[in-house]
Amino acid sequence: MPDSLFPAGADGPAQPLIAADIARGVMRLFADLGYAAVPEVPLRAKRRADIMALNAAGEFVIVEIKSCRADFRADQKWPEYLDFCDRFYFAVAADFPREILPEDRGLIIGDRHGAAILREAVATPLNGNRRRAQTLQLAMLASQRLARVMEMVG
Repeated sequence: MPDSLFPAGADGPAQPLIAADIARGVMRLFADLGYAAVPEVPLRAKRRADIMALNAAGEFVIVEIKSCRADFRADQKWPEYLDFCDRFYFAVAADFPREILPEDRGLIIGDRHGAAILREAVATPLNGNRRRAQTLQLAMLASQRLARVMEMVG
């Protein structure tokens, strides 16, 4: 199954909408916290972070969105994301069975209107070289996406 905000599977058509709504709320939350958040960010580990956010201090956050129990159980690649962020969070809807999530990771509850951090993520600082390379990669990705949007509306 490809990494994506829109997981395929037996959960039916509502799951992609749930994931997209959670993503919207999480991105609003991080904007309010002073972060620049970008969805669907490719990582050098041949994975894609659902959301990567960067603050003015250069701190990276990765958020892994889980839309349902089956999505969490089917996708156990999230530990590979830990080498690419200072903080890692799971983001889920309010009715998600939170007891199945690892207690040692951050937790965000969200919907299309906003989100809230229920459990802070433990800080594990990135290697300086990776931080520099990743900052450049995220800036390039965001700039390229903005240029595409401008091309579409122009």
